[in-house]
Amino acid sequence: MTTVVLFGSTGFLGRQVKDRLAADPRVSRLLCPGRARLDLLAAPVADVADLLRSVRPSVVLNCVGRLAGGYDELVRGNAGVTAVLIEAMAEATPEARFVRLGSAAEYGPAGQDRSLREQDAVCPVSAYGVSHLAGTLLVERAAEDGKIDGASLRIFNPIGPGVGAESVLGRARALLDRAIADRLGHIDMGPLGAYRDFVDVRDVAEAVVSAGFADELTERVFNVGSGDAVAVRDVVALLAAESGFAGEVRESAPGSARSRAVDWSRADIGRARLILGWRPRFQVGDSVKAMV
Repeated sequence: MTTVVLFGSTGFLGRQVKDRLAADPRVSRLLCPGRARLDLLAAPVADVADLLRSVRPSVVLNCVGRLAGGYDELVRGNAGVTAVLIEAMAEATPEARFVRLGSAAEYGPAGQDRSLREQDAVCPVSAYGVSHLAGTLLVERAAEDGKIDGASLRIFNPIGPGVGAESVLGRARALLDRAIADRLGHIDMGPLGAYRDFVDVRDVAEAVVSAGFADELTERVFNVGSGDAVAVRDVVALLAAESGFAGEVRESAPGSARSRAVDWSRADIGRARLILGWRPRFQVGDSVKAMV
C-alpha cells in the first residue's frame, strides 16, 4: 500500500487526478495539501521537506502550475515549483517517485502531418512553453544526478469536464452559454484553423497515476495526448451542436500569437504506451459531451 502526496488537487487536472487516486486500491493514504497549509509558490525548501518528512510518501505528484501571467509568474509557477519539490524530495524522501505536469508548448512549431516525439528538438514560442521546458529539464537533470526518481508528462490539449476559460474550448463554451442565455445568433472567436491534439482530462489523470506507479522509469519525459490532430474549428462546431446552439460561429476576433506560430500539434504516444502501459480511452466526442 502506498502513501501519495498530490499538490494542486483543486485545479482542472488535479481534481481528476485526485478522483482517480481516491478509487485506486494501491493508495493507502492520500494527502492533498492546499495553499492554506503549504503554498508551493512561496514556500521555502525546508518547509516542503518538513511536510514530506512527516508523511513519508512513496509518490509525489505535482499538478500546480501557471497558465498565464508575467515571465516571473510563469517561471515561478512552472519551473520554480518543480525546483523546490526536487530539492525538498532529495532532502526528505529521495526514494519517492516524482511526477510533474509539463506541456506540449515545450515543443514549439512542428511540421504538418508530423507526430511529435519526446526526443525531438524543442523550441517553445511562448514564455509559458519556456517555463515548462525549464521544469522538464530540471527533472531530467535531477534524475541524471541521482537526486530523485522523476518524470515530466508533456500534456497536449486537455479537455473534458471542468475545462477552464483559459483554453480555446473553455472560452467557446462560455461564449456559447452566454449566447444561448441571451438568444444571440452568433459568437465571435479568433481563427480556428489550427490543428490540435485534444486529450481527455480523465485520460490525463490515468497517465499521471500510471507514471506514479510504474515499476521503473527508463525514460524521463512522456507525451500525453490522443495521438490524433483535429481542427479546432471542428471541435468548436461539435461543442456548439452538443450545446444546442444553432447560430453562427464567427472567426472574427484577434487570434493568439501561439496559434499563429504553431498551427499543427500531434503527439506520438508510443513511449507512454510502452513504458507506462497507458493509452487514452476517450474520444473527442466523449470529452465534448462531458463538457456540456
